[in-house]
Amino acid sequence: MSGRRLANSWTRIISFTDEYPVFYSRNQQEVHNVEKRFEYLAQLAAVFVLVAGCFLVLRPFLAAILLALVACVSTWPLYLWLLRRMRGRQNIAAITMTLALALLVILPLALVAYNLADNVTAFYDWIRQAIEAGPPGPPAWLKEVPIVGKSADAYWHLIATNRQELVTLQNRLLEPTKSFLLAGGILLGRGVMVMSLAAFVSFFFYRDGVALVRFLNAAMDKVVGTHVENVLGIVRNTIRSVMYGLLGTALAQGIVATIGFAIAGVPAVLLLGVLTSILSLIPVGPPLIWGSAAIWLFYQDSAGWGIFMLLWGFFLISSVDNVVKPLLISYGSKLPFILILFGVMGGVLAFGFVGVFIGPTLLAVGYSLMREWAANDGMA
Repeated sequence: MSGRRLANSWTRIISFTDEYPVFYSRNQQEVHNVEKRFEYLAQLAAVFVLVAGCFLVLRPFLAAILLALVACVSTWPLYLWLLRRMRGRQNIAAITMTLALALLVILPLALVAYNLADNVTAFYDWIRQAIEAGPPGPPAWLKEVPIVGKSADAYWHLIATNRQELVTLQNRLLEPTKSFLLAGGILLGRGVMVMSLAAFVSFFFYRDGVALVRFLNAAMDKVVGTHVENVLGIVRNTIRSVMYGLLGTALAQGIVATIGFAIAGVPAVLLLGVLTSILSLIPVGPPLIWGSAAIWLFYQDSAGWGIFMLLWGFFLISSVDNVVKPLLISYGSKLPFILILFGVMGGVLAFGFVGVFIGPTLLAVGYSLMREWAANDGMA
């Protein structure tokens, strides 16, 4: 019995010795895996810190960079045509495109901002003098207007005969009007500054665009795999459709509004036309211009032209937004109107005036990519 026990003990010792290298190897492999995982997390943290630092450095210029990117993508076919005409001279072609953007977009906005800031005080004084002088008696046709005619006629009589009510109206209107005009001038001035910086950045995007596209292809290939060309095509078409829709609508509304102002005999026709084009990028922006022109005509005892201006603005100027914009935007991609609306409003809050271009473009690109990826998953 003792010999058998000794043999069994010796067998266990030999078995443990044979298995010990396996146990040691497994333990070493687990340590190696932990080290690799820690190394991966450390690299990920370093990349995150680097990206966050770069974002903080570029954050003051983010709006200008995004605007330059949108402008270059939208006008890239024109740049390629110009580059061929100039026999591949990238610097000359890039600076030509940059100067064209400055002359066609930045200079008109700068002139509008300068005129607006210069005339805010004069316009404010004119409104104050008009209110202090008191309005004339209401026109006879006012009480005949359906629904609101009698109430408007009675309130007009009250303002014309009651000094205290006139002072109350003055305090209620003047300060908000002045604040609104000043805020609009400041917002437009900041937009001009951002656009000027965007024009400077766009020169480098034009000049180095081919190399940037090659880099994006390589980077996107690592992120999204084999669909890189499809993704970049969606981004390109979406940006162009949104920009063509916004700018095309602005140009069309500005031209139609200018024609209407000239027919009605409104002063500063070109300035009002440019303002209509700018405000057409903002929802319910053009009615502020042609509605104010109609009110001015009524105040000048030109009721017929005032009614004409209201009809022209409602049926022609504002209807352009409902016809031209959907056609141009849907040319490259089908986007819901609410997306454009939130993009414009959110873009203005996030980036200022230039956000009217950046906001809807970013939302539209995100929406198009999500729709494409969902469609691919569905087919898979």
